[in-house]
Amino acid sequence: MTRQTASEGLEEGVDSSLSDEMMWLHEHVLQRHSTVHRIAVALYDSRHDLLKTYVNSSDVPNPLSLYQQPLDEMPSLSDLAQRHASRVISDLAQLPGPHAEHTRWLIDQGYRSSYTVPMYQSGGLLGFVFFDSRVPGAFDGGLTADLQIYVQLCRMSVLNVVNLAHAVQAIVKVARSLTHLRDIETGRHLDRMSSYCRLIARGVAKHYGCDDEYIEHLYLFSQLHDIGKVGISDSILLKPGRLTDDERLNVQGHVVLGVQLVDEVMKDAGLVETRYLSMMRNVVHCHHEFMDGSGYPRGLAGDALPLEGRIGTIADIFDALTSERPYKRPWSNDEALGELVRMKDAGKLDPHCVSALVNARDEVRDIQQKFGLIA
Repeated sequence: MTRQTASEGLEEGVDSSLSDEMMWLHEHVLQRHSTVHRIAVALYDSRHDLLKTYVNSSDVPNPLSLYQQPLDEMPSLSDLAQRHASRVISDLAQLPGPHAEHTRWLIDQGYRSSYTVPMYQSGGLLGFVFFDSRVPGAFDGGLTADLQIYVQLCRMSVLNVVNLAHAVQAIVKVARSLTHLRDIETGRHLDRMSSYCRLIARGVAKHYGCDDEYIEHLYLFSQLHDIGKVGISDSILLKPGRLTDDERLNVQGHVVLGVQLVDEVMKDAGLVETRYLSMMRNVVHCHHEFMDGSGYPRGLAGDALPLEGRIGTIADIFDALTSERPYKRPWSNDEALGELVRMKDAGKLDPHCVSALVNARDEVRDIQQKFGLIA
């Protein structure tokens, strides 16, 4: 989408992505300050201590994307975050080396000066906004004061997405406590499952054209995949033996219940038309579907099964296989990955998504160590 059509879409109220919003915001900055050639937002993930590219608007055809780095390995940005301070660099080319990958990319693209501002939510680091210019010293005068309104607009746009997922999660937690329901799917399962989803999405990003915005929203919303289980009896969820056919059908009903819950929450919040509802519903509705149409509840097959559903199915199966349950021992990673390959060969799972997980064994083990499967 060009900057013109992005702006037109927002002005007419047409559904748009966060990337479109960034382009629209950049247009308005350029109308007042023509030397601001790039605006980018990086998100901070406290669960993994990662700073990750998210959305941007720039004057280069191939913007920096799919880039992540532990914040504790970025001392200058870590220091800004801790001090709640912003930073101006008058000439990137004059910085002493060796340069970090992000800085090298900026210099290689011809950017010379930058202005960096951390963003916070409830006292915790949300991420950073970066303004970059091809002009040395562009941010040395009063420009930084004029840019504060755009920093806040960036922050509000990001919070709209983050708070949406958090609102649904909060309602689910309340439902659990009110109904005294318990579930074998712990918070650590959600951490692992969402991390696997993000790992797979990054692995297939080039093949399927996934950008940072898609990957981060999948990571965020995949934690909601089993919210419908608040409506399933704990006597069934925690049953130590095999389920009867009727009990199995009861459990399978959590998918439809989950979609209904998402829809009701979004309706009550006045967010039925939000651009993120489609992905959120797909995550909940499709994480038990198979590529050959043998899954549930709709028996979707092939291209009818959205990518976030394919990814969620694989991540959920893998974590279920490698986790201990009242009725089974945990499988080893090799055993579980072998089962995914078998299911892929049988036409049930997306081959590119399975390969992405198989080829990331070290990252998988890191996730398991971080979130409780490996001591």
